[in-house]
Amino acid sequence: MTDHIFIGGGGTDYAQSQKLLLSHTNRHGLIAGATGTGKTVTLQILAEGLSAAGVPVFLSDVKGDLSGLAASGSADFKLHDAFMKRSETIGLDLQYNSFPVTFWDLFGEQGHPVRSTISEMGPLLLARLLELSDVQEGVLNVAFRVADEEGLPLLDLEDLQALLLWCGQNSKDLSLQYGNVSTASVGAIQRALLTLENQGGADLFGEPALDLDDMMRLADDGRGVINLLAADKLMNSPKLYATFLLWLLSELFEVMPEVGNPDKPKLVFFFDEAHLLFDGAPKALVDKVEQVARLIRSKGVGVYFITQNPADVPDEILGQLGNRFQHALRAFTAKDRKELQKAAETYRENPAFDTADAITDVGTGEAVTSMLNSEGIPQIVERTLIRPPASQLGPLTKAERKALMAASPMAGKYEERLDRESAAELLVARADAAAKEAEEAEAAEEKAEAEEREHKQGRRYDAESTSSRKSSSRSKSRSTGGFGDSIASVVVKELKGSTGRRLVRGIFGSLFRGR
Repeated sequence: MTDHIFIGGGGTDYAQSQKLLLSHTNRHGLIAGATGTGKTVTLQILAEGLSAAGVPVFLSDVKGDLSGLAASGSADFKLHDAFMKRSETIGLDLQYNSFPVTFWDLFGEQGHPVRSTISEMGPLLLARLLELSDVQEGVLNVAFRVADEEGLPLLDLEDLQALLLWCGQNSKDLSLQYGNVSTASVGAIQRALLTLENQGGADLFGEPALDLDDMMRLADDGRGVINLLAADKLMNSPKLYATFLLWLLSELFEVMPEVGNPDKPKLVFFFDEAHLLFDGAPKALVDKVEQVARLIRSKGVGVYFITQNPADVPDEILGQLGNRFQHALRAFTAKDRKELQKAAETYRENPAFDTADAITDVGTGEAVTSMLNSEGIPQIVERTLIRPPASQLGPLTKAERKALMAASPMAGKYEERLDRESAAELLVARADAAAKEAEEAEAAEEKAEAEEREHKQGRRYDAESTSSRKSSSRSKSRSTGGFGDSIASVVVKELKGSTGRRLVRGIFGSLFRGR
C-alpha cells in the first residue's frame, strides 16, 4: 500500500511529483484561495486519496457539489479531455472511480440526522452559539452546575428552557450560593434560545446523539468512509454551523486515545469556511481551538482549514498547519497586497520564483503548495498543477442521493428522535408532586379550621389543642427542602391566578406535546 497521496505535478514542466505523506497528514493543513480558483477540487482529491488509503474523512459540503464523491467520473463529462491532458502532463494514469460516502444533515433532509445533547455541547460552546455576554454566560454556567448537582439530564432545548425557567423563579436562592443570577440575564438567554429554535437549532439537540464510531468506519473493501455533512442550508445559520463543527472536533479530542505518530491518521477533519469559526470569537474560544489543534494530532486526527485567505486563521493556529495548498489570491487593495505578502512569508522560499508573484499568477486548478517531508520539515514552496479527481465533479441527483442513503449502514439508526425522561420531565414531575403535597396540606388545614368552628359552635373550644393542630398543619405547609423542592412554592403561588395557570400550561404543558 502506498505511503502517500499524489497531489499533482510541480516544477517548470510539472514533472516533479508532489506528495502528501500519510505519516504526516495528522500535522494539519490549510487550503486557501479566492472563490473559483480550485479549492473544492483540491479538497475532493485529498478526500479521495485518504479514503483509498483506508482513512475515514469528515468534510462539510458547503456548496452542495461534493456529493459527486459517491459517483465515478465519466468519459462523458465535458472536462474529460482536459482531465486526460492534465493527467498526461503530470504523469498520472487517471482511473475514474467512486468512493464510499455517508451523508449527514442536521435537518435530516439530505442525510442521516446528526445530533448532540445540550450537556455534551457544554456552556462555553452554547454561549458562543447564542452570542451571550460574559454575565449571561455566567448564568448559563450556573444552570449547568445546578443540572449536574440535581441530576437533571440536559438533552434538548426544552430541557434547558425548563431549567432556566426554574432558575429564574429561584434566582434569589441561587444568587446566595453561586453569585448573582438575575432574571434579566435568564430572560436574555431564553430569548436567544427562542431565536436559535426559530433558525432550526432545535434539530441539533436531542437523542439519539451521534456515536463517533460511526464517523470512523471503513467500507467492506477497506477504504475509509467519507462522511459528508450537507451544509448548504446550514450555512444560513453560520454560528450554528461553526459551533457544531467545533463541538464535533472537541468530542473527537475528548474520546480518542493517544496513538503517538501513526503510519497514517485515524481520521482527517476538513473545516470549510473556517473564517466563520474565528469571526468575533472570544479569546477563550480561540485558545480552546489552539489547544485542540496542538494536541489532537497525537490522537491520529488531522485538521485542515479551508478558507479564502490565510489571514482568516489566527497566527497561533496558522503556525501549526504543516501542509499548505494555496490557490490564487487577488491583490486589488493595499490591504490585499499586505495580506498577500504575509501569506507568502509563511512559506519556505523557492529560488526559482517569487512566492507572492506565484500566488497571484497561478490559474484555476493550480496552487502554490508546501508539504512536510519525511523528517517533518516543510519543503520549499512549489507551483503545482493539481491532479484531476477520479470521482464525479459536481453533485449527485436527488434520486441518487436518496438511493445511497437508503442503502447506507446508518439508515434507520438516527432517523427516529427519542424522548426519554430528562430535565424538563423531571422538573414537571417535581412540580406536580409539590403541588399535590401543597393541596394535601391546604386540605388538612381547612379540615382543622372546620373542626375548630364546630368546637366553637358547640362551646367545646380548647385553645391549646386547636393551636397545636393549627401549628402542626401550617408547619407541614411550610416544609421545604433543597432546590428540588423549592419549585413547589413557585408552582403553588403561580397556580392561584389565571395568569399563573396560563404560564404553567404555556411552559410546562408544551413539554408533553407528542408524547
